[in-house]
Amino acid sequence: MRVLLLALRRLAASLPTLFVVLAGLFLLLQLAPGDTVDALVAQMGGGDPVMMEELRRYYGLDVSVAVQLGRYIWRLLQLDLGFSAIYGKPVSAVILERLPATLLLMMSALSFAFAGGMALGVLAARKVNRWPDTLISTLGLIFYATPSFWFGLMGIVIFAVNLGWLPAGSFEEIGAGYTGFRRALDIAWHLFLPTLTLALIFLATYLRIMRASMLEVLNLEFVRTARAKGLSPGRVVRRHVLRNALLPMVTLIGLQAGTMLGGSIVVESVFALPGLGRLAYESVVQRDLNTLLGIVFVSALLVIAVNFIVDLLYARLDPRIVT
Repeated sequence: MRVLLLALRRLAASLPTLFVVLAGLFLLLQLAPGDTVDALVAQMGGGDPVMMEELRRYYGLDVSVAVQLGRYIWRLLQLDLGFSAIYGKPVSAVILERLPATLLLMMSALSFAFAGGMALGVLAARKVNRWPDTLISTLGLIFYATPSFWFGLMGIVIFAVNLGWLPAGSFEEIGAGYTGFRRALDIAWHLFLPTLTLALIFLATYLRIMRASMLEVLNLEFVRTARAKGLSPGRVVRRHVLRNALLPMVTLIGLQAGTMLGGSIVVESVFALPGLGRLAYESVVQRDLNTLLGIVFVSALLVIAVNFIVDLLYARLDPRIVT
């Protein structure tokens, strides 16, 4: 119960930050040239000034920035994300259409990066200063230093174009009409390369953090005591070292949730995935302010939810933080 109360307090403290971020982004976007009406007129091939003024009045763009911001915050308090002039439907409907692809990509990439980084970090720490440690550390440095879009493009060239093993992009086979388990397999097959592309940079971070944390915990007194009692090296790692070494890894999940959402913009653009990242890019280009702010709002909620879960996990791993 105390763990839940602690997490709820931190959750409540993050809500004012959410509104400050949205208000700051709203004001920042006002500095960019043009607005939604300009984008609409450009798509239509032109329009007269009278029509443009009517459109601005219809979409509430004829008032001051302060009034627009006040109206937006008031709608947001009512969980109304507004209307997308570019897509011709409520922003919530547009986001719900794109959210599943981003959630699947983010969850699969985060799971792969965490599990792979933990396994490689443990192996590197147990083989410290030997060839497995050197190889893993070198690969981690390469993964961290290489841009994700380059991994994606090379993956498409090698595995999709040259070898033909994997699809080059999209979320699923268009027009195949798969359902049930067959559709799930098709989506997983299409997400393999995007997941690997997004996860490699984060995997490199996790393995380096896990290696350093393992080496630190291995030198603590309670670990030496466990070894002196005659416990096997594997049991010492599983029961005494791993739980304490995981604390920085769990913390890093919450810190990198937002970074991973930002990285999905590049990955979704490279692989033509219909997710929130690609939608954010399209909204910026088309000056669809309501949709962009809605994406930021939903993304912030996702980050808050991830950090809420991280707080619960952290309290489970280290009960001292709730005392």
